[in-house]
Amino acid sequence: MKFGLGQAAPRVEDPRLLSGGGRYTDDINLAGQAYSHMLRSSHAHAHIRSIDVEAARLAPGVIAVYTGADVAADGLGDMPCLAAKVVPLKRPNGAPLFQPSRPALVQDKVAFVGDYVAFVVAESRDQARDAAELIEVDYEPLPLNVHTAAAIDAGAPAVWPDCPDNICFRMELGDKAAVANGFEAADHVTRLSLPMPRVAINPMEPRAALGSYDPYEDRYTLYSGNQFPHDMRSWITEAVLGVSESQLRVVSPDMGGSFGLRANIFPELPLVLWAAKKLQRPVKWTNERSDSILDEQARDMVMDVELALDNSGHFLALRVRCLANMGAYLSNFGPLPAFGNFGGVAGVYQTPAIHGEILGLFTNTSPTGPYRGAGRPEATSAIEQVIDLAARELGIDRVELRRRNIIPPTAMPFQTGLTYNYDCGEFERNMDRALEMANAAGFEARRAQAKSNGRLRGLGLANAIEQAAGMSDEGGEIRFDQQGHATIYMGTHSHGQGHETVFRQLLSEKLGLEFEAMRYVQGDTDLVGYGHGTGGSRVSGLGSGALLGAAEKIIQKGQQIAAHSLEVPEVDIEFADGRFTIVGTDRSLSLTDVAAIAFDPTQLPQGMDSGLQGFATFKGPAPTFPNACHVAEIEIDPETGVIQILRYVAVDDVGTVMNPMLLKGQLHGGIVQGAGQILGEQVRWDDTGQVLSGSFMDYFMPRADSVPFFEIETNPVPSPRNPLGIKGAGEAGTVGAVACLTSAVLDALAPLGIRELDMPATPEKVWRAINGL
Repeated sequence: MKFGLGQAAPRVEDPRLLSGGGRYTDDINLAGQAYSHMLRSSHAHAHIRSIDVEAARLAPGVIAVYTGADVAADGLGDMPCLAAKVVPLKRPNGAPLFQPSRPALVQDKVAFVGDYVAFVVAESRDQARDAAELIEVDYEPLPLNVHTAAAIDAGAPAVWPDCPDNICFRMELGDKAAVANGFEAADHVTRLSLPMPRVAINPMEPRAALGSYDPYEDRYTLYSGNQFPHDMRSWITEAVLGVSESQLRVVSPDMGGSFGLRANIFPELPLVLWAAKKLQRPVKWTNERSDSILDEQARDMVMDVELALDNSGHFLALRVRCLANMGAYLSNFGPLPAFGNFGGVAGVYQTPAIHGEILGLFTNTSPTGPYRGAGRPEATSAIEQVIDLAARELGIDRVELRRRNIIPPTAMPFQTGLTYNYDCGEFERNMDRALEMANAAGFEARRAQAKSNGRLRGLGLANAIEQAAGMSDEGGEIRFDQQGHATIYMGTHSHGQGHETVFRQLLSEKLGLEFEAMRYVQGDTDLVGYGHGTGGSRVSGLGSGALLGAAEKIIQKGQQIAAHSLEVPEVDIEFADGRFTIVGTDRSLSLTDVAAIAFDPTQLPQGMDSGLQGFATFKGPAPTFPNACHVAEIEIDPETGVIQILRYVAVDDVGTVMNPMLLKGQLHGGIVQGAGQILGEQVRWDDTGQVLSGSFMDYFMPRADSVPFFEIETNPVPSPRNPLGIKGAGEAGTVGAVACLTSAVLDALAPLGIRELDMPATPEKVWRAINGL
């Protein structure tokens, strides 16, 4: 066995990807395919008086031009909102949440800059784009609102007439009465307002789709990178096309990142299928970066946080009110980031009473949806920032304040004052080790030295915890051929995480197989029988549990075959290191031998099916809770407001580590995304709803010189909630980084009396704060 779990096996997918062997959606071409372009609204809010497409239809190479009237005439359904089905959200008056109709192409009005107006199909991409410019749309501008905090102000324009207060839903969590009692008994209350900026989701590969239709089978095929191939098939067929699942094959090839973006149905996906059927030829669509930034955005919350403490610094109660911007429509997972991980505001602390109120609001902006962390960074920032501020107000060291309230390992499993029940963890140990790695004890001397050089230095600290592996179950299948080679079929989808490597490691250890004897298949609903995809750090815990179950079935059948072939009772057969051995003897058969026998019915026990395969699903009894402590040291040049991250350390508990090299890659990438959000990422628009950050010329993206080398250690405390003790790591870096770097910036500014600063901490914003402007 070359590599097992816990070893730093190199990624087997890298040689293919690095040598140009990746196969992305735009690389796929079908005979006779046409090309399409989406005309998107230039207005944030307007009635559509008329659409004139005649000039576009007569343009060179144009095959068809479709509008909302065509979509409606053919009976295509609206884009669905999964969260609205799963959670019974209500409006303040008790009515169900307001879900506006979102057709694939609008008819009567547009509700944000980038709304979907017309779909042009032509012989080439350039011809489709040129023809779209010939479409004349007569817009009647309407009053609009684009700012989260102002959406519920008296007189704020309604995005939807049937929702005049712009409140999509209201949710309450926790014990309101207990929290009120805690505040009444408090000796001190710390309050802060915490806006979280809106960010764009920017994977390396823009979205793309290729649709085809077979009239003889009455069946569609969609080629498009997405996180949930099987669920996507269900959503599109049920909600939009109105056909059975068996009539749609979804193929999700290599994908250049996703981060939540490709978890949703966008209008182009059903449109290429619908157009392919109407035109009887494949239809391809590839997004452009300027449109991609408008696709779907994330974060955009305003949280009012209050922490009640007694004189000794013990937490008595926590109250959080959150305004969450939904944008103009509900995306497929729309409201989920606003409430799905809200329980994280409890942090790693023993706060006895917590209450949260969440208002989901409509504005004339792009819909918001899940982005790496999906509410976790917001929750962690809320509790960690209010603790930092409380420590300053009370004159208590912020580490000591955390220490007085942190949950000890002996309290596990721990029910928080809100919704989460933590499985296990050593939170104080994480914090102590991270502070030791960062030499926090010597920080004040370094701060003084920086001050003598005219610089402001800050030390950031954040204890992070998040919910993971809580979404449904997952499936895994193993099929052997006669030569003993295994094919792994997973319902999860890797788009950079390294699933092809870690799942081989799992079977290498469990079944004694060499990497070269395994093949990996994902992302094709015709080949993979069952699965729910990748998101919410669910793959390592749930996917591995499923694959482990499938391996157990392989072993079980192999023992029956070996016992029959060796003419002993099954109980006398043991399996280890890829061999089935008669206990206490040297008589054995290899797994390769057993696989060959499995395909010869004359050598099998009577009544046994031929072949060697195993399929299993796994659903954990409850979510797992990865946790960490992040510490960062930064320096600010007060003359320019420029921030430099000098050092970044993290101690993470992700449970059992499957591959330490891949884990560090996940953490590094997540930290960089969190750093981007704090250093400058923000979608901005003017009062007319025009996006001011619509390209990378205007939208800040972190680069290699934005961050230092990271120092990562792990403190694995295996979870009891899956067979391998895994907790998950996909979101962990971002969850800790957003709060940690905010803490560092405010610590650097605190000596100047600056109490709060809205993120991102751009040089201009920092400079203005320093100069009192």
